[in-house]
Amino acid sequence: MKILIGTKNPGKIQGAKEAFEKYFDNVEIQGIAVDSEVGDQPFNQEILQGAKNRVKNLKRYAIENQIEADFYISSEAGITNSLGEWIDINCVVIEDSKGFQSVGTSQGFPVPEKYIEEIKQTELGEVMDKIFTGKDLGKRKGGISFLTKNEVSRIDLTRGAFIMALTQHINGDIWR
Repeated sequence: MKILIGTKNPGKIQGAKEAFEKYFDNVEIQGIAVDSEVGDQPFNQEILQGAKNRVKNLKRYAIENQIEADFYISSEAGITNSLGEWIDINCVVIEDSKGFQSVGTSQGFPVPEKYIEEIKQTELGEVMDKIFTGKDLGKRKGGISFLTKNEVSRIDLTRGAFIMALTQHINGDIWR
């Protein structure tokens, strides 16, 4: 099974691979950097829009480069206050070769109000790198691994979001 994912981020690729391997055999994922067409730090509706844009741009790339795939997938992390409090979530989009698209989200974790303005000026990853004196936390375990004392990683959040989106692909017409 050939899957294209709209990122080169190793943590996101690994999380997606682990999710798909729960339901499919011979999973091959190729990471391709494509534009989200939203800011570096997506907020609220931009999170889902960025994930959808990545799938759209990934499919365009595949057509232009004559690459066929069974699934086109993406992951976009961002912060939202749509529930009244700032939380970081990971939103994913999965589109199959027939054009059926589904969405899933990860668990969310709270982001203290005192960091929101700085995050808006830069991005959550940079703020967390500064707080935890790390480097590129988002490319490895993610800042969430530091916040949870290594209980949850970025891979875990990404895997969970893809499993949620896969519910509409692995249950046929029952859940579509």
